[in-house]
Amino acid sequence: MPDVAIEVHELTKQFGDFTAVDHVSFTVQRGEVVGYLGPNGSGKTTTMRMLLGLLQPTAGEAKVLGYDIRKQAESIRPLVGYMSQKFALYEDLTVRENLVFYAGVYGMTPEQYRPRVKEVLALIGLARRENERAGELSGGWRQRLALGIALIHGPQLLFLDEPTSGVDPSARREFWDLIYTLAEEGATVFVSTHYMDEAEHCGRLGIMYNGKLMAMDTPSALKASQLKGPAWNVVADPLLPALEALTAATGVHRAGLLGDHLHAITLGNAHTAASLQAALTARGITATVEEAEPTLEDVFVELAGKGVTI
Repeated sequence: MPDVAIEVHELTKQFGDFTAVDHVSFTVQRGEVVGYLGPNGSGKTTTMRMLLGLLQPTAGEAKVLGYDIRKQAESIRPLVGYMSQKFALYEDLTVRENLVFYAGVYGMTPEQYRPRVKEVLALIGLARRENERAGELSGGWRQRLALGIALIHGPQLLFLDEPTSGVDPSARREFWDLIYTLAEEGATVFVSTHYMDEAEHCGRLGIMYNGKLMAMDTPSALKASQLKGPAWNVVADPLLPALEALTAATGVHRAGLLGDHLHAITLGNAHTAASLQAALTARGITATVEEAEPTLEDVFVELAGKGVTI
């Protein structure tokens, strides 16, 4: 059994003159939880659909669990689970009936699926709701059922395409607990998201923008390698004149509004909190400055501004 679950080299997909995925290369090791972060339209879903053998690449190569996505797609599909953005549930069927139906789709016999359905119901927390109709479930519970369907045949690799889109923050946190439970049991997870906070949970993270894979590393390594200096939070009133003064200050790489305060990245060792505050005072702005934890949003804005692959 190979240690590499996904191996991608220069994978490209064009639709006419539009390049949806542009020469993307990366690997995913077995047992990893790898995130694919980017806005809608950045190429995340197209990448996944190529890896699943649902779309033929325009160029490039990829292997999933050792199988070539062009020539051996039929060998890949029984080994992977896929939860799409618009997952299909049969709303008139109960939770258990949905799981049994999809187990049959995967070719499982009653002897195989009966114990597996029980295991999956326990795992996704729906054992007490197994007789409720899927159409009566809330968004968070429907999401769990969709994950259970992707898991019913015991896949080695899970593709989750924006699985928490449209559910509340509490349900999102619980869903990520489930993802790590699966990883601890040996599953490999490749999950796309446009939520910056979710991306922090990934072991490694690829950042997509305009079809290009801008960078891929651990969240902490991305923050350390891609930002030009430390991050700062600035509390000032009024905000807009303070933003103008901050942007104009020497040694400030980038500044912007963040809720009820300002957030800035400075160059290297150009500033301390005191020197940044002094620079604002010199412009007639009274402000409080504190060093902040850099965020993945900082990393994304930096990479998107470069517009080139790393």
